[in-house]
Amino acid sequence: MILTWRKRRASRTSNTKKQIEEKSMELLMIPSHFKCPISENLMKDPVTLSTGITYDRVSIETWIESGNQTCPITKKVLKTLEPVPNHAVRKMIQEWCVENKDHGIERIPTPRIPVTSSEVTEILRKVESCCKSQQGLESGRELVMKMRKMIKESMRNKSCFVTNGAGKILSSTLVFSEKLSVGDSETMEEILSTLTILLPLDGESKSILGSKSSLHCMIWFLKCGSLSSRRNSVFLLEEVMGMEEIWRVEELLKIDGALESLVKLVKEPICPTTTKASLLTIYHMVNSSQLSNEKARSKFVDLGLVELLIETLVNCEKSICEKALGVLSGLCNSEKGRKRANSYALTIPVLIKKLLRVSDMATEFSVSILWKLIGKNEKRDNVPLIKEAVQVGAFQKLLILLQVGCSENTKEKVSELLKLLNLHRDKVERIDSLDLKNIGRPF
Repeated sequence: MILTWRKRRASRTSNTKKQIEEKSMELLMIPSHFKCPISENLMKDPVTLSTGITYDRVSIETWIESGNQTCPITKKVLKTLEPVPNHAVRKMIQEWCVENKDHGIERIPTPRIPVTSSEVTEILRKVESCCKSQQGLESGRELVMKMRKMIKESMRNKSCFVTNGAGKILSSTLVFSEKLSVGDSETMEEILSTLTILLPLDGESKSILGSKSSLHCMIWFLKCGSLSSRRNSVFLLEEVMGMEEIWRVEELLKIDGALESLVKLVKEPICPTTTKASLLTIYHMVNSSQLSNEKARSKFVDLGLVELLIETLVNCEKSICEKALGVLSGLCNSEKGRKRANSYALTIPVLIKKLLRVSDMATEFSVSILWKLIGKNEKRDNVPLIKEAVQVGAFQKLLILLQVGCSENTKEKVSELLKLLNLHRDKVERIDSLDLKNIGRPF
């Protein structure tokens, strides 16, 4: 009882103190010259425009980025869009915060000074110059490291580098990578690392990054680089292959060890994000009817990717599951891919298990693969596969899917599969209805 009473008293004391602080804050008046004219809140990073009016950096930069080129107060056209840090006002605000700390005011931290467009332009010019001349590679590496540090400091810095073409400049430096020796790889590693924090890249940067020389550079790191280099390379490859340009698929097919390296990232994962990037890269290479995509499918099948994907599907997270099913669906567009999938014992049970368990996307991919394996070509002898599908509960799950709803394309495939499975239901052992009680359980 005494302990309970003490807790109640402590709680009342705490609540009373909080109420006093809130009341003090209400009574405390923030000096008007410490408030941003736009947000009317206490400025945390005061900056002054060419018109002499001071604003909080976030507020005025949002105003300028919206396309405005005038001062919000004076309405005068700005001579420069780069605001100047007002250190005097910032120090006065910090002193005022310290004086009023008893009222719950926290001292604003001293903000880092963001980079300017002129500074960024100069850094990028030097980086490009150093990488073009092999003698300046060490200086180039130091500049890129400095650049990456600045980009990581704030979103504002990153935006400034992106706006001034950092992606384009860094992508173009990889074009010179063929002239470099293995000992010069450190500079290229830094460039790859910096490019990944600039993602997503604009169209021009991706086009340059997808050049023959750049692709060779990324594949070299994918095969021979450190874990971080392999990780960065596959992120950038995913960005390039997402453009879905056939000649890039053809170029990758020519590079020795390119496809093997992508499969290795799935077989021996570095991290889930890397696995997803590798699967997406492969997905863009196999999901098309072009001749190059057919060659890619054939080679991936020969590398054992069909079996690897099915094994991965047994126990993986939602996002990886969706991407693995997407790739498997692409591989099953080829006769060779379907034969490998049909001959693997886990294929049908795993696909049926994914129905209605992971996501709508995973369900649609699973239906698509099942349709390609047992429903698309009536000339094939699919009776053993059909019987197996019935035995593991395919008919019941597909029937439920038809009832709960799906896309029109998937609905057509489900209807075809149900007709086919229904012909063999009486010929196989019926599934106990208890097997369906956990359909809604997340995988």
